[in-house]
Amino acid sequence: MARAIREPAYARRQIHRVSRDVRLRLRHRGDHVGYYRAVMQDAIARGETTAVAVDRSSDMWRKRGRRQLNFLVANGLLPQHRILDIGCGNLRAGRRFISYLEPGNYWGIDISPDSIAGAQEVVRDEGLAGKQPHLLVVSDLTFDFADDESFDVVHANSVFSHSPMPVIDECFAHIGRILTPAGFFDFTFNRTAGRERSTLGEDFYYRPETLIDAAQTHGLHAQFLDDWEALQPVQSKIRVRRSTRS
Repeated sequence: MARAIREPAYARRQIHRVSRDVRLRLRHRGDHVGYYRAVMQDAIARGETTAVAVDRSSDMWRKRGRRQLNFLVANGLLPQHRILDIGCGNLRAGRRFISYLEPGNYWGIDISPDSIAGAQEVVRDEGLAGKQPHLLVVSDLTFDFADDESFDVVHANSVFSHSPMPVIDECFAHIGRILTPAGFFDFTFNRTAGRERSTLGEDFYYRPETLIDAAQTHGLHAQFLDDWEALQPVQSKIRVRRSTRS
């Protein structure tokens, strides 16, 4: 309440979010992908810089993308590896992945057609077409476009922070199929040490053990990444691998 009094623009945005949530929940009953796709479309139309990093000129857009690439390279990402970038948005990190990887090795997917259109603009504007990136609009996380053992690294930044457990569980059910035996899947999430909760239908907060246990039910090995935490990012990170158990 105090912030709303100090910052009228913040108050107006929160009122809009609440009314948008009510309207979209009625329109997309039980369909979170449709709901959140509409949230993103509205946020992009309103020019909200929090939506898929719309402002490509901002220091935050550039800094966070650079941090994501540096972290993956430090953890073994090589130019010859194939990477799947879930929720690629307008390539905040993807543009750096594309530049680093050999041609054809970057795949970016998003539920938002507007985000993929923005990603295509980045590829054009930054002269990355020769790297032959693959950019796809998807409606689920079953990865039916991908062959078995297609990717050395799968990356999802700020995706599970906007996903209810059924969407996360769907991802875990299929991610093992597309990972190479030595591959890994890194995802960020909103961490809480207390009650798990959601804000409207847009932001979700999980305990690490909840996500680790969910991954393990699908035969995956998951670990909390303390080295990412040490970088003081906005969200925490977990790494998932295929289980080595027979």
